[in-house]
Amino acid sequence: MIKKRKMTNNKYRVTFSMPALEGVTQLHLVGEFNDWSETATPMQKADDGSWSAKLTLEGNREYQYRYLADNGQWHNDWAADAYVRNEFGADNSVVSLIAGESPRKKIAARKKLLL
Repeated sequence: MIKKRKMTNNKYRVTFSMPALEGVTQLHLVGEFNDWSETATPMQKADDGSWSAKLTLEGNREYQYRYLADNGQWHNDWAADAYVRNEFGADNSVVSLIAGESPRKKIAARKKLLL
């Protein structure tokens, strides 16, 4: 899930959230905003087992991202604004911070995630 809050100076406070994942003890947010570092943005685990991380990001652009669990599994955000195929043949989630643009949901990519 993504929550966006517009701030001043074309910045957004974005909260990325994931539900509880069985057997996962660490989860990292990995994307263009941290040069795809697998360790730069650890997520915080809540009492209910869900995960979240908050970032301040520049507006007027889109960011690709994914979640990486400690078991090596990659996860997409089911509430992403869009999905883009990456060079490994999987889909990356996309958060759009372009003002006035409606989200470009890619239903086919979302359905693929359910398989």
